[in-house]
Amino acid sequence: MSVTQAQPAVATTVRTRTKLAHPALLLFGIVLVALNMRASLAAISPLLGEIQRTFGLSATASGLITTVPVLFQGLGAPLTPRLTRRFGAEKVVLGAVLTLGAGILLRVLPNSFALYAGCVVIGIAIAVLNVSMPGLVKREFPGRAAAMTGVYSTSMLIGATLAAAVSVPLEKVFGGGWEGSLGAWSLLALVAALAWLPQVLRSRQERAAVAAAPAGRPIEGIWRNGLAWQVSAFMGISSLMVYTLIAWLPTILVDHGMARGEAGLVFAFSNLVQVAGAFLVPLIAGRMTRQRGLAVSMAALNATGVVILLLAPVSGAWVSATVLGLAQGGSLGLALAFLVLRTDSALGAAQLGGMSQAVGYLVAAAGPVGAGALHQLTGGWELPLALLLVMAAMAAAAGWGAGRNRVLR
Repeated sequence: MSVTQAQPAVATTVRTRTKLAHPALLLFGIVLVALNMRASLAAISPLLGEIQRTFGLSATASGLITTVPVLFQGLGAPLTPRLTRRFGAEKVVLGAVLTLGAGILLRVLPNSFALYAGCVVIGIAIAVLNVSMPGLVKREFPGRAAAMTGVYSTSMLIGATLAAAVSVPLEKVFGGGWEGSLGAWSLLALVAALAWLPQVLRSRQERAAVAAAPAGRPIEGIWRNGLAWQVSAFMGISSLMVYTLIAWLPTILVDHGMARGEAGLVFAFSNLVQVAGAFLVPLIAGRMTRQRGLAVSMAALNATGVVILLLAPVSGAWVSATVLGLAQGGSLGLALAFLVLRTDSALGAAQLGGMSQAVGYLVAAAGPVGAGALHQLTGGWELPLALLLVMAAMAAAAGWGAGRNRVLR
């Protein structure tokens, strides 16, 4: 195990591609796959109250609808590098997208067991995509890894924004049923799978060349490495804040007197603003030798947005949504950028991604259910939001360490 000062990444292989694997098709496939990676989670938040009433769920049980996918993102992440080594990243991504579509359909079957089983399947599928994509981007775009991270993290949030914005209108389109609204997102997964097929249908000769290309040495003793833990902690705490508010922001606003439709619009707007943060922050990070100040800035913006939500939940909702959107999108983009900036190979990026997302999403899973339980216990949202301020301070400390100019080897 070692940590060395970062050096510019150098491409070690050049591959001749078939027309089916043209870089434009690869980019198109990455974007469509990424659109699915948050949509199925964001779509459920505006409909959570309806789902809760349908099955007679408590606030804690409702929080599990968001928590279970996040938990299984953490549990599934360490398995992904083995899958990619055995089957190849392209096949693994295709399988994960199809599994995601199946999980979405399972989640809308008319019983609570299927609801939670679908959440498990969705979580595992997203875990595989979360870990596969950084290594794939590092391998295919070695000289522009940070910029491409911005592209796919932005696509993730565009999918989430679209899902949050149209979930309630789709419910009306399908005759007032939340099942049709949620189930419709399986079509997006199918479209992404079709768009990804060109990457799977490469010639055997090209796949053999890719498999033979050097992917770099594994990072030794990664689970004992302080920098790896700092990257993991930054991702985990930032994700906890994101998923907590994905689960409960519309409910918080409605509980303070905002109309359900407007609360959905505020939530969708916050997701829209995240797109800007997710795109710009990785670009900025890629031009910096150290990202310490950037990480602390994201944590500070997160804290500011939560304070506004505490002090003026309705009158300050749009301002809070703006600040939180920039902070959460930027934190996501920066956490993903750390995976390529703190490693020097596709193998290293996948390895760090497996660790950081295993740790990160297990931490994040506590957010939605914990906030729901605290709300049920206290009858208000003040304590859950105050704890998010503590989380923001912890994210700043982790980001200060993760932003050092060092590379895991």
